[in-house]
Amino acid sequence: MRAVRPGTRAALEAHAASGRRFEAGGVASFAREEGPEGAAAVVCVHGVPASSFLWRRVLRELAGQGLRAVALDFPGLGLAERPERFDYSWSGLARWLGEALDALGIERCHLAVHDIGGPIGCEWAVRNPERVVSLTVLNSVMDPASFRRPFPMWPFARPLLGPLWLRALGPAPFAWLFYRLGVANPGAVPRDEVLAHYELLRRGDGGRAFLRIMRGFELTEAKRRLLWEGLARRPYPARVVWGRLDPAIGPGQLEAARRALGDGEALLLDAKHFLQEDHPRQVAEAIAAVAAPLL
Repeated sequence: MRAVRPGTRAALEAHAASGRRFEAGGVASFAREEGPEGAAAVVCVHGVPASSFLWRRVLRELAGQGLRAVALDFPGLGLAERPERFDYSWSGLARWLGEALDALGIERCHLAVHDIGGPIGCEWAVRNPERVVSLTVLNSVMDPASFRRPFPMWPFARPLLGPLWLRALGPAPFAWLFYRLGVANPGAVPRDEVLAHYELLRRGDGGRAFLRIMRGFELTEAKRRLLWEGLARRPYPARVVWGRLDPAIGPGQLEAARRALGDGEALLLDAKHFLQEDHPRQVAEAIAAVAAPLL
């Protein structure tokens, strides 16, 4: 059995102690929560290959501003179960997100989305506009029809190549890729915390459910129409916050986010893909700036 570094184990234990287990749609999962009970809820939605752990610093900052910050794990990732029989497509995960919010007792919320959490969370928002108070989009796939996976992620979507690629992605290459693609200031994120992401990805099933998620991308014009037309009719404010140095989701998706949300003044940070890691205060301030006038 592969040994886990003591610092990584400590980070995982602290993460598990910072939230609670819940069940939605027949799947057990985990939500990390910070902030006062009864305060306005900010729901933070992760993508791949991440989990609620990615939002830990942002949750702390949001709680410091008097908000109830919640990040939950999608089935197949983080501390959630990895069921064999589950719809891991974006539509399936969007349906499950609604069930999860019901299970957590969150009727209305400010929504913050990232990576494929963008199209997933936005699909739920489009179908439930009365439950959304505001929307903040961070480095997300907002034009599914034009998105192309970056090379390090492309093999995961191939049925035969994916398991081999995942097996070759040990802790050291995972950490290298995480820093290379995701973090502009490596000194801001200890290696033990990066490796916690790795352990949460492979936990339980070695990453098999993650591969099913990667094969479930809905990169279609129909999905783009659903998102853009629905967001154009939204009754709530929205904004774009973007790591401008992101090599994984390029400038085309930034322009798509601006167009979909009508935000010509997107907040651009000197960050890569995982801007929550090295710019948590700025991300939280941007979310709160949209939320504050509505509290």
